[in-house]
Amino acid sequence: MRIAVSSDERVGVAERLPEQLRRRGHTVIARGALADGEAAAGGEAAAREQQWAYASEAAAREVASGRAELAVVCCWTGTGAAIAANKVAGVRAALCTDAQTATGARRWNDANALALSLRSTSEALLEEILDAFLSTPASTAPEDQANIAHLSEIEAER
Repeated sequence: MRIAVSSDERVGVAERLPEQLRRRGHTVIARGALADGEAAAGGEAAAREQQWAYASEAAAREVASGRAELAVVCCWTGTGAAIAANKVAGVRAALCTDAQTATGARRWNDANALALSLRSTSEALLEEILDAFLSTPASTAPEDQANIAHLSEIEAER
């Protein structure tokens, strides 16, 4: 599976995220501070693209365009990354702090983007959250699918 990843800085689990996904057999599309080359080669525009709103948007657009099936977006709290990713039509980002929340986000919300806190996600927790998020399919229950469809209706009203 192709998974877009982004972070506004290379700290904590952000540094481990691409290798964790590759180890699981996924292709990684890196954005923000995780992209090769970083800001040193690209000046002001590249530095801006490493900020949490821009980096998360870039990863979310990979999902919205179909170039990636999922995204994992990170910032210090995870909140800003989730907010930015959710501004992209068709993206359903969930801030997950544990494996149970990740399972629910995939199952009931058909989340296609996982937001993580660089501050509070340990390496062990990262593994648990990724395992849960990547192994849980979306619910096929009519009420769950109706809720997901309603999200598209809400987006169309923008």
